[in-house]
Amino acid sequence: MKKLLACVLILAAAAAIGAPGATAQQYPTRPIKILIPIPPGGAPDIAARILGEKLNESLGQPIVVENRAGSNGIIATEMLAKAPADGYTLALIADSQVVINPHLYSKMSVDTLKDIVPVATVAANEFVLSVNPSLPAKTFQEFIELARKANPPLAYASGGNGSQHHLSMEMLRQRAQIELTHVPYRGGAPATTATVSGEVAAMFAGSSTAPQIRAGNLRALAVTGEQRSKMFPELPTIGEFYPGYSNSIWLALFAPAGTPEPILAKLHGEVTKILEQGDVKDKYNKAGGLDPYTSSRESFAARLREDYAKFGKLVKEVGITVD
Repeated sequence: MKKLLACVLILAAAAAIGAPGATAQQYPTRPIKILIPIPPGGAPDIAARILGEKLNESLGQPIVVENRAGSNGIIATEMLAKAPADGYTLALIADSQVVINPHLYSKMSVDTLKDIVPVATVAANEFVLSVNPSLPAKTFQEFIELARKANPPLAYASGGNGSQHHLSMEMLRQRAQIELTHVPYRGGAPATTATVSGEVAAMFAGSSTAPQIRAGNLRALAVTGEQRSKMFPELPTIGEFYPGYSNSIWLALFAPAGTPEPILAKLHGEVTKILEQGDVKDKYNKAGGLDPYTSSRESFAARLREDYAKFGKLVKEVGITVD
């Protein structure tokens, strides 16, 4: 009897040890939820739905995209951090929610470097410096010279305090040593409308403003990427004038901390394969000029730490607070 009991205990222990591996090997066995921190229609939402369709095909389980907008993305980030670490709740979130928000909100309940973990990079974009066509500046250099002489300072629009639009312009203001007046709006779309109408002189916006630029409603002067834009190859990078200046925007898939490594590895592999498909690239380009962004998890983890430090320093220097 004792020998039988001992055998049962040994088998139970072995099963317990093997359970995580077995679960990861069989994953997924039910629908996967992807949280989105914005309302339907924006670039992260579109990117998630394109990715979700492909993951449905490759994983054989439904992918449910759930929009949880509010508090500059904090609601979705907190929901992710509190979800079970089993691979069935993920979030497609932008860089600002992970590397900027923690420096803006002193009362955030989530440590974005510890409570959530990156699964895979998904998409990247860059900003275009655009001005109202009535502005005399026809080139980036002319814009800088105009800004230096303007009294009162030129006003620029952003998608809100602490947004990438805001910080990109503050980075330029510091490097070029110019004075500008910040006018925050509730999102990139209202900021674009304000620039087109002439309420403000300039703005940084994603390449989703290409139709406005093509129509002549905005005049594009430069881009923030490290290399010239495929969409606007004629435009210089700001780094050509101020070496080291660059600011690209990324979207990435995250999971709750503690999610089993085999599940993270499987998801990373599937997402990477999907992003290499030609039709996905075409769909991303049409969804506001997004480019598929693939990276090893190790390289992206290093970038997270670098971006976190960079924006923490910038937010402190500019003195931005949201609380």
